[in-house]
Amino acid sequence: MKKVLINGLLLMLTLAVLTQCKKGEEFEQIQISKLMSAQQMRALPVGITKATKPKKTGKIYIFNDYLFINEPAKGIHIYNNSNPATPVNVAFLQVPGNVDLAIQNNILYADSYVDLLAFDISNIGNIKQVKRVNDVFKQFYSDFNLQKYVIVYKDTLVRKNYNKNIMYDAASYSSGSSSSTGQGGSMSRFTLLNDHLYTVGSFDLSLFDVKTPANPSFVKAINLGWGVETIFPYENKLFIGTNTGMHIFSAADPANPVKLSTYSHVFACDPVVVQGRYAYVTLRTGNSCRQASNQLEVVDIADPTQPKQVAVFPMQNPHGLSISGNSLFLCEGTFGIKSFNITDKTKIGNNLLQHINTVKSFDVIAGPKSLIVTGEDGVHQFNYNDPDNLKPLSVIKVQI
Repeated sequence: MKKVLINGLLLMLTLAVLTQCKKGEEFEQIQISKLMSAQQMRALPVGITKATKPKKTGKIYIFNDYLFINEPAKGIHIYNNSNPATPVNVAFLQVPGNVDLAIQNNILYADSYVDLLAFDISNIGNIKQVKRVNDVFKQFYSDFNLQKYVIVYKDTLVRKNYNKNIMYDAASYSSGSSSSTGQGGSMSRFTLLNDHLYTVGSFDLSLFDVKTPANPSFVKAINLGWGVETIFPYENKLFIGTNTGMHIFSAADPANPVKLSTYSHVFACDPVVVQGRYAYVTLRTGNSCRQASNQLEVVDIADPTQPKQVAVFPMQNPHGLSISGNSLFLCEGTFGIKSFNITDKTKIGNNLLQHINTVKSFDVIAGPKSLIVTGEDGVHQFNYNDPDNLKPLSVIKVQI
């Protein structure tokens, strides 16, 4: 009952703000929470629709010749990216409450609020939902009076300087590659490894058996404590970024991941990528990360039970990152994107190759055909054959 009252007060406050505006006042869009029954949530339309331009970009994912762009809480824009210089918008997959995805064997897995949905994408023009697994992402649930409600967030216009403590980061909620598995960015919360789908919520690691791709089944959830943010697979291990460090899990037994160690640092946002015996971790300041440092850390994981810091390099506001060969590509938020030579792990900060400060960047994928960078203004693609001289190929702009 208390949550119903809070929800009602939020609505009343919103209405009051909107009806008491004065001439010349400035407004901005934030997200207001509300409750929706699980039954109502599952009745929302799901499925393929005509192509539309993204209004906001979230997670990015590549599979074969296709680029998938999440629009937080709305669904997934699908582009034919066989030629990165001219990506073609082919369809929109409507998935209410979606913020992440992963693909294997032509099955796309996506979250829809508290449920996991599976879609057959073997025919992009005729995508079909093949399964829904209920009640697996419970951080969005509110239980009272024997009725389950889903906490959802609605874009709302409010006066500037309004209390933003009730804002929700929809992008806070996808991933290695092989011939049958796609590739996501370093900010992913979904990943696939050894016929299992692994997802991380704010405080847990959830496992799904996908040996039969079109029939995912929930295995279990492992509590990790608060502040879980990202997951990255490498060989038979899972590297999980949290607000306070990096967990390393062995997935040698895919259905029973075992924690090997935790590399700890100060409170900060924390995506991770891995190559060889080294993990690369970015820490940044931000509203959801409190006070922290802006830096890149290099960690020796040759012994995954005893990770050791190798070097620390100051950055401006680092977000996602990706590695290709001896080059590391690092997103600096509103400060652009940078490329570094990482041959000498102790001198990465001195080996900046290029800094493009005109691109707002959140996450990056060094794909087989292009470097894909997503940010608040859209998705940029570059030819990165020469990491010293990234050449722009195309931009998928958000619709304003």
